[in-house]
Amino acid sequence: MDIIELAREIGRQIQQDERYVRLQVAQQNSDEDMQLQELIGAFNLKRLAISNESQKENPDEDKLQQLNLELRKCYTDVLENENFAAYNAAKNDLDSLVKRVTAIVTQSADGEDPNVTDYVESCGGDCAGCSGCH
Repeated sequence: MDIIELAREIGRQIQQDERYVRLQVAQQNSDEDMQLQELIGAFNLKRLAISNESQKENPDEDKLQQLNLELRKCYTDVLENENFAAYNAAKNDLDSLVKRVTAIVTQSADGEDPNVTDYVESCGGDCAGCSGCH
């Protein structure tokens, strides 16, 4: 089996993994949740209203402040939705798996031992605005 076929096999295995399946179910549940879709629509409309007001020659600061409050409320409502939370959790789990696989392949291509190399979570190293290390 060549390297490309091995990569395709990794892709097939990812799609059979419980994390992938859970994400697909969560995506479908989110798509079918009309309340969530309305919340997302309301959020997008508030963002558009803020953008439109901000681009005016003389934006109304009181209106912008009110729109920002409404936007934050919409955002909170979306985050508190059960299907949205399940989707986010499932997406984070699958993303972690993909990051790990990618790290192993990349580090192996850089000469690391594929039997021991692994993904190591990092803050990125930019300490500006950081509240402190773990």
